Amino acid sequence: MRLMSFNMNSINAYLKKDLTSQLLPYNPDVLGIEELKMTEKEHKDFPVIDPSYIPYWTVSKVKKGYAGTAILTKKEPLSVHYGLLDNEYDDEGRATTLEFKDFFFVTLYVPNSGEELKRLSYRMAFEEKLRSYLKSLMAIKPVIVTGDLNVAHNEIDLKNPASNHHSAGFTDEEREQFENLLSIGLVDTYRSLNPDTRKYSYWSYLRNARATNAGWRIDYFLVSEELMPKVRSSEILNDVFGSDHCPVMLDIDLDF
Repeated sequence: MRLMSFNMNSINAYLKKDLTSQLLPYNPDVLGIEELKMTEKEHKDFPVIDPSYIPYWTVSKVKKGYAGTAILTKKEPLSVHYGLLDNEYDDEGRATTLEFKDFFFVTLYVPNSGEELKRLSYRMAFEEKLRSYLKSLMAIKPVIVTGDLNVAHNEIDLKNPASNHHSAGFTDEEREQFENLLSIGLVDTYRSLNPDTRKYSYWSYLRNARATNAGWRIDYFLVSEELMPKVRSSEILNDVFGSDHCPVMLDIDLDF
């Protein structure tokens, strides 16, 4: 099975660039998408990426054209859930979960702590509730968690760690929360398979960051520990353009 995740930074803008030709040849069975930036008006009709996929999505209800997550799947899931426990944070479209026979697939767009870390406390509350939500799923069956987690775990995960020590996405608090997330029984697949590789999934639009590869690895595939032996590869697809992020991909010996 092939799984992918891509923060498109506005799905309509991405599709207008006619860039699906570089994405679809990877032929994922399930594709998570973050930062849809769709409005409530568009909520009835999801933009067609490929007719072979069934789309499930949620958008922000509190701010127009903001956040939003989706999962496209080639097989109908057993269940669908939006937000965390009791649908919390679905007002910002932060999470979409599909249940399949042997696993849950969770796509996340974790809140950014913002300029001057103004939303750090909001982010910390989200992290606590995210762990509770994932633990509730893991009590039923294994999970695969993907998306823009908005944190670079260690210094190897960004180009300039020293100058970004107090920046959103690399604060001590956010990195500690990522450690706490892994501690519930999750594995960072890319880093597990590539312990010494510097490769990034996000580059600011400022200062020609992508051309100089001044990036961050903030897009992940995490899996329950019992699934890790089934993982064949975990990749960052730097050759796919159209956003300030690039997709991440997981090949795993599972079926629907």
